[in-house]
Amino acid sequence: MKRTGIFILLQILIIGIIFSCADRQDFDQFDDLTIVPDVEASLLYVETPERIINQVSGINFYTQTFNFDAFNEPFVEENILEGVITYEVENTTSKPLDITFEFLDEFGNSLDIEFFSIEAAPTAILTREIAYGPNGRSMDIIRNTSAIRVSAVNRGDNTSVSPLPEPTIYLRSSAQFSINLK
Repeated sequence: MKRTGIFILLQILIIGIIFSCADRQDFDQFDDLTIVPDVEASLLYVETPERIINQVSGINFYTQTFNFDAFNEPFVEENILEGVITYEVENTTSKPLDITFEFLDEFGNSLDIEFFSIEAAPTAILTREIAYGPNGRSMDIIRNTSAIRVSAVNRGDNTSVSPLPEPTIYLRSSAQFSINLK
């Protein structure tokens, strides 16, 4: 009798499994998936000690153009959505300075300029964030950037020396951008 009960229960279980409801699997879910990570990287870091500034005659003590093809990769160029570039300028020298960051296209034409005027030390670290994309400047600036030019102008003299230890001008920049991976 006990065997008959187990046998009937087993048959009901098998019939239930055969006729049970199951959702059809949707393997097209990948088409609905959105993957947009934020990518952050350092762009430039330049430091110049005050003794170097004092050795350069004239007021324009620094100009350099850096090759920057990070956004020229076709996948990145087509899928970059928006982002922020952060600039940080720190001056511990006795010199008032003008600093210019300039984004250039492949022909050397200026696409965007960010200008900083900073007084002699002691000053606070100057930080500025510039948005690109729907809530900021045009993404075409970033997509077409092939080089970055940094220039610095000494608005002071070439003889004074800061009383601070190791007086230096520090230029830092970083970027955080959203890229659509799919």
